[in-house]
Amino acid sequence: MNVPEGFGVVTPYIFADGAEEYVRFLEAAFDAHEVGRSTAPNGRIANCQLQFQVTTIMISEASEQFPATRAAHYLYVADADEAMAKAVQAGAEKIMDVGDMPYGDRQGGVRDPAGNIWWVSQRLTDEPYF
Repeated sequence: MNVPEGFGVVTPYIFADGAEEYVRFLEAAFDAHEVGRSTAPNGRIANCQLQFQVTTIMISEASEQFPATRAAHYLYVADADEAMAKAVQAGAEKIMDVGDMPYGDRQGGVRDPAGNIWWVSQRLTDEPYF
């Protein structure tokens, strides 16, 4: 089996209304880095690959055939408080304050402008979850 470098066996693929603006939000909020893009003849994003350190996701402009999708994502960060503040400053809506969780993460939550939920999580221990 061949899986491209930076991609997982399962790779999130988000259809967003206003995909161009959504890509810019992900760059500003979560330090995502665009690594590839293809466009449709009308200039809209057909597929944009964004890398979050070692993980890649894909974004496409929503359409009638492929309507906007909503999902929840668990994003590991070095500093949950700093990452949450940056996401809110970039336009995310805070849905859960940052706090220490009983499973060893310091975590907060935001809803992005496309309606997706991001659990921003800083792992506080080297221990496994269970």
